[in-house]
Amino acid sequence: MDNTDQTRLLSTGIPGLDSILIGGLLSERLYLIEGPPGTGKTTLALQFLNEGARRGESVLYVTLAETEVELRGAALSHGWDMADIHIEAIVPNEDILDPSQQYTIFHPSEIELGSTTQRILAAIEKHKPSRFALDSLSELQLLADSPLRYRRQVLALKQYLASRSCTTLLIDDRTSPDGDLQVRSVAHGVIALELLKQPYGNERRQMRIVKYRGVACRGGAHDYKITSGGLAVFPRLVAAESRQDGQRRQLSSGVAELDALLGGGLEEGMSTLISGPPGTGKSTLAAQFVHAATMRGEQCAMFLFEEARHNLLARTAVLGMDLNGAVAAQLLSIQQIDPAELSPGEFSQTAVAAAERGARVIVIDSLNGYMNAVPDERFLNTYLHELLTYLSQHGVLTLLVGVQQSMFGMPNAGVPTSADASYVADNIIMLRYFEVGGEVQQAISIFKKRGSPHPRSIRRFQIGEDGIAIGPVLSDFQGVLTGVPVVNGNGHRPAAS
Repeated sequence: MDNTDQTRLLSTGIPGLDSILIGGLLSERLYLIEGPPGTGKTTLALQFLNEGARRGESVLYVTLAETEVELRGAALSHGWDMADIHIEAIVPNEDILDPSQQYTIFHPSEIELGSTTQRILAAIEKHKPSRFALDSLSELQLLADSPLRYRRQVLALKQYLASRSCTTLLIDDRTSPDGDLQVRSVAHGVIALELLKQPYGNERRQMRIVKYRGVACRGGAHDYKITSGGLAVFPRLVAAESRQDGQRRQLSSGVAELDALLGGGLEEGMSTLISGPPGTGKSTLAAQFVHAATMRGEQCAMFLFEEARHNLLARTAVLGMDLNGAVAAQLLSIQQIDPAELSPGEFSQTAVAAAERGARVIVIDSLNGYMNAVPDERFLNTYLHELLTYLSQHGVLTLLVGVQQSMFGMPNAGVPTSADASYVADNIIMLRYFEVGGEVQQAISIFKKRGSPHPRSIRRFQIGEDGIAIGPVLSDFQGVLTGVPVVNGNGHRPAAS
């Protein structure tokens, strides 16, 4: 997607929103910013005006509901001094509370609408802004008292501003009783902000470009949040926009027997699901690939949804993996993720940013934690597919840790597991418990691998003081994957080895 007339595009001051708009807002047009209270409409408008002021433009904010003190206080909470933004607060004064000052013959709309309009136009004539924000349309709609009068008022304002080469943001808080949407047909573009309540954790906010007349933009819902510095927008990831081709190396795990089981190692640009019950060593196996990569001087990133960062570092140090040294050398970043506080779009952008900083191996631990970050599990595979495709196209080896709910054998029917997302992974490494002679042991097998041929054998898997060890093929056993094997099918359990 590309907007040809880039010279007439204005940055909104929000990088993520500019990305969605493929450059920014077309200048000298009128735009509608709509959404319920609490979605950040005022913050978006102030960021737009701040960007204009930073570029030396004359900018004006007219508020029909808040006082100037309230507005400047809100801006100060984001670290903006507002010194170069002109503010006109057109709000009723305290005289309206005096019964003797209230209208008895004429309807208030017949007097107050004209007065309010004159004050808005006077402010525009005074400051001659190139960027203008009006907050909010609901006040004008109440004063207009009829849909026809309201529409004519907005149309007249649009023509007036267009003749003065002004780019305008009209804010609508959707509090009008009839839910009138006719301003959408008047506006050149419409940006809708939505607030989604979650059963647990923070509210989730999404942004949609409902309309952008004659200009390319990125459609769909985009996650965003309100931070101390304004709106942070996370554009929906579209992997098809970044396709790249190239040669892919095989990356060693640092364990020769494991590399042999993998047909030489894992290929760059491939995604690998490491699946198994709790405690089988999935996170340790993923950490082994990270350790090997950092020993080669390659950058890596780990996103932990469940295990604490300090626990991971302490546990892997005991196994001979110096991840602390890799962190100190800035070869490894480890980020603790709280799924209740993070939207899927924000996580995708965080992972993409790690890849853009040069990470060659990225670990998501675990896939079950990632599932909890997606309120509607129906879209888990879609989010995951886009992210994995993007990372693949940039040559990143992605490791997904997936927890199987059942301790032995295959997953229980009807219980959602990481295997439900296995089709999006290029490779699947399966870890299993199995019982032998009164002892619980572990096995490893490669269920799926697209990058190269590999052995189909099931081998013993152990984790000790020297790290990961891959044992011999369990050729004497049958039914290892069920958890309770027998010797060559004769019904006798083998002795523990």
